[in-house]
Amino acid sequence: MDILNRPVYTDRIRPFIGKGIIKVLTGQRRVGKSYLLLQLMRDIKKEHPKANIIYVNRELESYHFIKDDKDLFAWLREKIIKGHHNYLFVDEVQDINGFENVFRSLLSTEECDIFCTGSNANLLSGELATYLSGRTIEFTIHGLSYAEFLYFHRLLDNDDTLRLFLKYGGMPHLSRLTLDDETAFEYLRNVYSTILLKDVVKREGIRNIDFLETLVSYLADNVGNLFSATNISKFLKSQRVDMSPMVIINYLKALSNAFIINKITRIDIRGLKKFEIGEKYFFEDLGLRNCIGNFNIGNDIHKLIENAVYQHLKFLQFDVYVGKYDTFEIDFVGIRREKKVYVQVSFLITDEKTRQREYDQLLKISDNFPKYLVSMDPIIMGDVQGIHHTHLRTFLMKTEL
Repeated sequence: MDILNRPVYTDRIRPFIGKGIIKVLTGQRRVGKSYLLLQLMRDIKKEHPKANIIYVNRELESYHFIKDDKDLFAWLREKIIKGHHNYLFVDEVQDINGFENVFRSLLSTEECDIFCTGSNANLLSGELATYLSGRTIEFTIHGLSYAEFLYFHRLLDNDDTLRLFLKYGGMPHLSRLTLDDETAFEYLRNVYSTILLKDVVKREGIRNIDFLETLVSYLADNVGNLFSATNISKFLKSQRVDMSPMVIINYLKALSNAFIINKITRIDIRGLKKFEIGEKYFFEDLGLRNCIGNFNIGNDIHKLIENAVYQHLKFLQFDVYVGKYDTFEIDFVGIRREKKVYVQVSFLITDEKTRQREYDQLLKISDNFPKYLVSMDPIIMGDVQGIHHTHLRTFLMKTEL
């Protein structure tokens, strides 16, 4: 099997191999978590040829008999070699009821080095967090970054390629298909349906599927817009759909848990105080967003740029917020430990009024953290008064800000 390397993730995981801590890879379905497990297995086998690799993939029919912790315990008794280096890899672990009991037992006996993947954001919450407190580390896996997109598709970095990325997104399997609307969107619609059915409807017990799909379409149309569950409820009533804000909040949580969408809240830039009202939603994958409803890259370009910038900040491991300072707003504030970055997004800076508005927002921030203005202008201004005017392609290729 041809496995393309994603070193940005394996390099993060490698220091924790053999350290008595469970490596948990979470993220949306089809973003490449399974292939990362295979890559880690290959690397371990290369370094330790006698390593005993034990692999479970609940999505494969041959493993469907492992339904709960008892099944997993019984199967592992035949696979674990006493006094040997055993490495256990479990794909889509949330499909095995009580798996945490097995992991806790294996940790206590130090019989296995454990790796697992899951497609639910709450995988490490609740009882699992209590059972395995301090013994897990989570790695959120995203779809392909723009640089990875170029590598997987063997493409050059140019404006045409950027538009392909904005249109079809970063699902790794697309590199094995033809990047045309009929092929790519058919695949993406199937992925979207699978995620919606398995990770939202079935797992969260959603009953009103029609409303769920309507809500996703609404979110796709309103990428980057500031709103609340109450505002959505009022809009739906104007469309003769009666749904309470609490039900909408629960549906939004279900979609977020499945990594279809990501919520970002507002913070006061001066004190980093979070505001409880008003948030924005961005899609985990642009291709999935674009396969929903009537896609038009010309009409949607600003939404796509903003979503792409958000994705890249997450790829670089920033916690991302909307910034508020008095009456003005900064599109993104990225915080990672002691580091902070501010990012304004604009499609094209076509006149002096637009230029002044975008620059003035950033110039009002008095601290010395990096400030970026990201656009798709053919002529980039460069650094102006400490603000880095950067083309979207350049920004998406950055490995550090």
